[in-house]
Amino acid sequence: MKPTKLLVAALFCLNLSAGLAEETKADDGFKPLFDGKALEGWKNHYKHGEAKVVDGEIHLIANQKFFLVTEKKYANFIFEGEVLLPEGQANSGFMFRAHAEPGNVHGYQSEVDGDPKRAWSGGLYDEGRRQWFISPIKGNKESEQAFRKRAGDTFKRNGWNTYRITCKGNKITIAVNGVVTTDIEDDADASGVIGIQHHGEKGQTYKFRNLRIKELE
Repeated sequence: MKPTKLLVAALFCLNLSAGLAEETKADDGFKPLFDGKALEGWKNHYKHGEAKVVDGEIHLIANQKFFLVTEKKYANFIFEGEVLLPEGQANSGFMFRAHAEPGNVHGYQSEVDGDPKRAWSGGLYDEGRRQWFISPIKGNKESEQAFRKRAGDTFKRNGWNTYRITCKGNKITIAVNGVVTTDIEDDADASGVIGIQHHGEKGQTYKFRNLRIKELE
């Protein structure tokens, strides 16, 4: 049976659409921060903590809290990354526009909360400075309730979660699995490193993958 002209046209359009989709995906402006093979471009500023590559993922192992951060600083960008928390007590975060020096990393952190009762994943924590003074404000019932209403149950405690952090000028937006959890303006930092955290629980392994960034003008 010979294909009709209509079928041939349909197949051509289908192939064209697929090709355009692949081209758009390849040209979306994002660049990988981690190639799935090596930790080039990343640095541990602490004397403790281990970071290794396993099956295309970054695994952090430690008995004390530490951060693995990029060597490069970023100002205005869209960052995306996936995180999987270990079972049991766990807490992590994505640092951004952060400051790193020997034995210390501080600044903006997008919370990865392993406590389902608190459920502050996607909140904005100021590591080493103001702490929970932004989103939500700790101890402020109205702020905490408003945050939980925004975040809902978007965070998957026992699965991979995708974070998208957008910084442009003083505007900061955090989305977890497509849900905007934080949308604020703050002037504390204009640029800094990107980082991932191990909270220090002994024997626990924190996993990260698909870390990429799109720099904005």
